[in-house]
Amino acid sequence: FAAILADGSVVTWGDPGSGGDITAVKGQLQHVKYIHATDNAFAAILADGTVVTWGDPESGGESTGVQDQLRNVQRIYATDSAFAAILSDESVVTWGDRAYGGDCTRVRAKLQNVR
Repeated sequence: FAAILADGSVVTWGDPGSGGDITAVKGQLQHVKYIHATDNAFAAILADGTVVTWGDPESGGESTGVQDQLRNVQRIYATDSAFAAILSDESVVTWGDRAYGGDCTRVRAKLQNVR
């Protein structure tokens, strides 16, 4: 589990490999507005529209490959093992397990004006 505190920081508990341990990203988890989860990972939208992820890398806890695209994030949706972020320009960025929607390459050109 993960909870946002009044000061915008985050507290987590549960299985460390499934997001219960934020040691690696604790310093980045400031001014958190929203937290979304897959079965084994978390994604937090910060006040500046950037995203911090943690938990099982195969379930979306690792977003290094798309981190430079995760700017001006408005919303995040999740499946069991992948995330999709809707940006302010109404485009979509995905990451996580390909089998669960973590790779939208095939339909990327169609993912415009997404609400």
